[in-house]
Amino acid sequence: MKRILYLTVGLLMASMVLSLGSCKGPKLKEADEAYDRGEYYDASVIYRKLYNYYKRKEDAWLRGELAFQLGMCHLKLNQGNRAAAAFQNAIRYDYEGTTTLLRLAQSQQRDGQYAAAIKSYDEYLEAFPDDWEALVGRRGCELAPQWKEEGSRYIVKPFKMFNSRRADYCPMYLDKNMEFIYYTSTNEKSTGELRSEITGTKKGDIYFSKKDEKGNWTRPEVVDGGLNTEHDEGAAAFSPDGSTMYLARAVRQDWPTTVEIYTSTRSEAKWSAPQKFEITADTLSNYTDPFVSPDGHWLYFASDMPGGQGGTDIWRINIKDKHGTLENLGPQINTKGNERFPNVRTDSLLYFSSDGHPGMGGLDLFLATLQPREEGDKTSMDRWVIENMGVPMNSSADDFGLTFGEGESGFFSSNRGDARGYDHIFSFIKPDLQVWISGYVVDKDDEPVPNAVIRIVGSDGSNQKTAARPDGSFSFDLQRGVKYAMLASAEGYLNDRQEFESDIAEEDAEYNVDFILAATFKAQVVENIFYDFDKAVLRDESKVALDSMVLLLKEHPNIVVEMASHTDRVGSEKYNQGLSQRRAQSVVDYLIENGIPRERLKPAGYGESRPKTVTKRIHSQYPQFEEGVTLTEEFIKTLSKEDREAADQINRRTEFQVIDTTYEY
Repeated sequence: MKRILYLTVGLLMASMVLSLGSCKGPKLKEADEAYDRGEYYDASVIYRKLYNYYKRKEDAWLRGELAFQLGMCHLKLNQGNRAAAAFQNAIRYDYEGTTTLLRLAQSQQRDGQYAAAIKSYDEYLEAFPDDWEALVGRRGCELAPQWKEEGSRYIVKPFKMFNSRRADYCPMYLDKNMEFIYYTSTNEKSTGELRSEITGTKKGDIYFSKKDEKGNWTRPEVVDGGLNTEHDEGAAAFSPDGSTMYLARAVRQDWPTTVEIYTSTRSEAKWSAPQKFEITADTLSNYTDPFVSPDGHWLYFASDMPGGQGGTDIWRINIKDKHGTLENLGPQINTKGNERFPNVRTDSLLYFSSDGHPGMGGLDLFLATLQPREEGDKTSMDRWVIENMGVPMNSSADDFGLTFGEGESGFFSSNRGDARGYDHIFSFIKPDLQVWISGYVVDKDDEPVPNAVIRIVGSDGSNQKTAARPDGSFSFDLQRGVKYAMLASAEGYLNDRQEFESDIAEEDAEYNVDFILAATFKAQVVENIFYDFDKAVLRDESKVALDSMVLLLKEHPNIVVEMASHTDRVGSEKYNQGLSQRRAQSVVDYLIENGIPRERLKPAGYGESRPKTVTKRIHSQYPQFEEGVTLTEEFIKTLSKEDREAADQINRRTEFQVIDTTYEY
């Protein structure tokens, strides 16, 4: 539990109480009573003095009990290392408390000693195999090394501007403008003169900081007026417009000390004296950790009131109409442990802290995502997916009190790295994933297509458009796990389409898609059309390329094309003309068989009469031929045997040429 009074006082106390019989003196009784009130700092001072006083061998049993109780104080104060040492002393003195091993394991876990903690949990579970605290704690110790290894994209840093030498915790933005932030501090400048019996520091006051003209946070100031009192002011939350503050306050009259929620209103930058916000008539339960829903209708809070799952649960109540609206968030969110510090970001996203779900130690930060109801589901139970936020958002210490700024950034509280157990404020940011798609729009000769336009439509409703750069390149930002359809177009060219789906991996990624547009003003080679030697029968491996041609013609139903076949220089001119005509007809026949109207297709055989001119694309494949050279018979005869064969292969080709763009059915 938290070292902070409003987080701890009045909540579930340890079940073990010293049973020292006739040896109890006034100071020991005073220590026990302080512990029972939740005044762990004061109790620890007395237990320590008594522990050091009893050093005789015959007092070993007494030292064991005092060590255990001292360990409980350190555990409550989030001092894992000191607590573990105290519990180990209790075991050394043969203290027979049933929960000593459990508390030792929890202390070791809070100190990040996961292997040692598992060993202690296992030893305890041998005697109490169904203990839920031990089972949850052990599972957290198993998962912690994995979470540390996996890490996350969050970047976490101590925020020095808000932190003092004492405790600073529970930051909260005033409103959606995010120009003011409020938090609680026990630093020496706090207005209250009283010292907290729990922590030994001053009692908490509410502070605020604002952004200057450059967007930097200014030095924090204590909120003046009647807001801060001699009592312990705790976590604050605000209505969406920032006009009403809901704050937790721990009030000690005598016994018991209780934590309740108060409201204060703002007028001309001044906050009024808080008034109690009545939730129920129960005066023994505690109500803390307020948070107002984004629509301003609901107050979420934590309480140990009857009717929960155990420990402290997260509840909510309608701010305007309290009657009959009090709700417990249910057993998926709440456990037998402690669920605290709710932050409702949207209707389906709830952030909270818990020591009842498996975690790294103490309170961990969790994200609960509400699942959509299946069709026909008439149950009243919401279904949530609970996710530990991982490292570095969580540590072996307490991590709690999120507030979100712009995007995936903001502040939270943690007592990590502080041997005294004091809480401090940390900033966090989850940088946007750098996910994008890039590529080129070129023609079939690898030349950039001028003035090309690329459109991309996502299954998430996104719709983007951009123009290719002079070199044909383009790029788009994308989102994870989205299906995209892309279209590239340009005047004088046939459109080209692409589809793909981005994956869901939490890492930067770049996708590459190139568009090859067919020009309507010049012949375009259809690659990979094959015939048997000296025949016009299409080979099976030609069908993949021709199926692509079928798709192109169906996507452009208004074009008419000439399907032309060309041969090399071998054979007579007349024979080559006839062979090429028959081959062109074979291509047209295949297209007709696959649904293309005959009227849209014109077969043409050119034999060897139109030798190919080397393009940029051909040059990249056959660098021995300079770009712009025409592969005539005269030129080919000057080449080596190997190059003559390559040139003849280039000349043997099937092409299509758009000859009309106004065809109608």
